[in-house]
Amino acid sequence: MPARSAAAPVEWLFRGDAARTGRSPHQGPAAPRRAWSFPTGAPIFASPAIAADGTVVVGSLDGVVYAVTPEGVERWRYATGDAVWSSAAIAGGVVYVGSSDDRLYALDALSGRLRFAVRLGDCADPTGAGPEGARCDVDGSPAIGADGTIYATADALYALTPTGRVVWRAALGAHAFASPALAADGTIVVGAQDDRLRAFAPDGTPRWELVGGDDFDATPAIAGDGTVYAGADDDQLWAVAKDGALRFTLRTRGDLRASPAIAADGTVYAASFDGALYAVRPDGTVAWAFRAGGRIHASPVVDAAGVIWFGAQDDRLYAVSPDGQARAAVPMPGDIDSSPAIARDGTLYLGCDDGSLHALR
Repeated sequence: MPARSAAAPVEWLFRGDAARTGRSPHQGPAAPRRAWSFPTGAPIFASPAIAADGTVVVGSLDGVVYAVTPEGVERWRYATGDAVWSSAAIAGGVVYVGSSDDRLYALDALSGRLRFAVRLGDCADPTGAGPEGARCDVDGSPAIGADGTIYATADALYALTPTGRVVWRAALGAHAFASPALAADGTIVVGAQDDRLRAFAPDGTPRWELVGGDDFDATPAIAGDGTVYAGADDDQLWAVAKDGALRFTLRTRGDLRASPAIAADGTVYAASFDGALYAVRPDGTVAWAFRAGGRIHASPVVDAAGVIWFGAQDDRLYAVSPDGQARAAVPMPGDIDSSPAIARDGTLYLGCDDGSLHALR
């Protein structure tokens, strides 16, 4: 039997790693100011992805995936068939990104040339409105396993080879807007719009299922000990042990649609529609809460210095120190639902409801 080729190196994953911890190895700007803005045709919900050469890739609700140089110049664009909510993953020089046209796309990172487009699900109308029209949308960000397997969500959880062949499909009870997260042992965890958080083995076999009080639209984050943290539309942060046993819930005063971030010391940062960022200890107690001026949909990012960066629906980008003190509140030209991405040189990129990709230095 011929030796199996090594998996392509992963350049970028939404939330920083396959476990979706939201930690960045880079430090954000000390005094953030907008360096440039790149306009698209609609609001940007997706988080930017940064390729190995510094190119920034982001999808827009105008249905187009854009690649922009670190200087803010367009390198290429690719039009899908519908809105792009999905944050891109990059591995081996290939951009993997989903679209609401029910397809997972693989694009050449240098040229934007289409490598493949795989339709996921069997929805009759791939671009229709309503529950049936949205059931098969590929809205989550793909995860990439250590062996190169791509995991994507739509009407189900799919495992695909790097060339786009579907290896297996694990049924979900409804559409999954959230992205899958991968534990160190290969377990795949994903939430769905049937009020359930599920875990699967690497071969697609179900491992456990937890029933919440409403949709799990937030991407889960997995700590080093295997604990899964996930927000839900029932206003709660759920903490689940790696065997599926409930550890605790923390109730806020609004939906939790942002993915939690997990700091190196185990502190969990959870953002709520009630406008607060909560610092939660691993035992479920709250260390502090920082209040923004509007709902928080964007997932927070923890930089190398421990500073927490997030945007809110009050047209501001915030930087908060690990003790809960404000470091910066940068006015932006629209609500921010896009999670920030920090480059090696400290530049922070994020999308905005004004339809632009912004660079802050």
